[in-house]
Amino acid sequence: MIVKRLTLSIKYTFMAALALIALVPILWMVLGSFRSYQEIFQYATSLNIHLLLPVEWTLQNYIDVIFDEQNPIFLFIGNTLFVTIIVTILVLFINSMAAFAFAKLEFPFKNVIFVCFMSAMIIPGEVTLVPNYLLMNDLGWVNDYKALIFPSLVHVFGIFLLRQFFSEIPKDMIEAARLDGASWFRIYWNIILPSAVPALITLGIITFLANWDAYFWPLIVINDEPKQLIQVAIANYSSLAGNEWAKILAANTISTIPIIIAFLFLQKYYIRGISMTGMK
Repeated sequence: MIVKRLTLSIKYTFMAALALIALVPILWMVLGSFRSYQEIFQYATSLNIHLLLPVEWTLQNYIDVIFDEQNPIFLFIGNTLFVTIIVTILVLFINSMAAFAFAKLEFPFKNVIFVCFMSAMIIPGEVTLVPNYLLMNDLGWVNDYKALIFPSLVHVFGIFLLRQFFSEIPKDMIEAARLDGASWFRIYWNIILPSAVPALITLGIITFLANWDAYFWPLIVINDEPKQLIQVAIANYSSLAGNEWAKILAANTISTIPIIIAFLFLQKYYIRGISMTGMK
């Protein structure tokens, strides 16, 4: 009993230490957004409470960011929400149908096609950057949100994740539905999807975060400033004249709020989806 309690104590202490290591940069960002520019660097190398807590609290950074007419942050957040929500919905629909086909349907060369899909996971995104840009340019989609939406719709890891989850759904349930005259799409819509809500939410969160944090691709394909996304807009506070770190911290804190809210409401489904994937 003593050994078990000691093991649990060590385990929880280790987990708490890891959580603290992960939270410290976030706390420094949030609390640093309430500092003046000078104070950020004044205590950057000190090992005392003021490394995190500001000496003089100020809201000026948020006022400057929110009311900046040259960089209207809420416009950029709205652009990002628009693109991210559309991509997330379409990714869930398209990739869940592909995963359903790989998991429950029989067709020629299914395993070969699936292996080809999985092999795409090892290809770095930088390799496809130039071909994707040339394709968007040929289609006339440069400087249009279609260039941000359509290249992101096929999510190879998402297909793998959902296929593993769909494979656990009993075949007897599907065969019974087929005997009752249900079409494949009705089986997919009324049986498969309701049974895979945790996996769908997991993929939704992953897709949402990936598109919310996108920087390089929007920087390349979107030229008009009012159409730009939030991460590129935050980078505008950096210039040859210097980095406005106080504003950057405030803008990053504001842009993080939607992600934190979404994760707090959906975290139990996210954890369940990850833990149940691939388990018999």
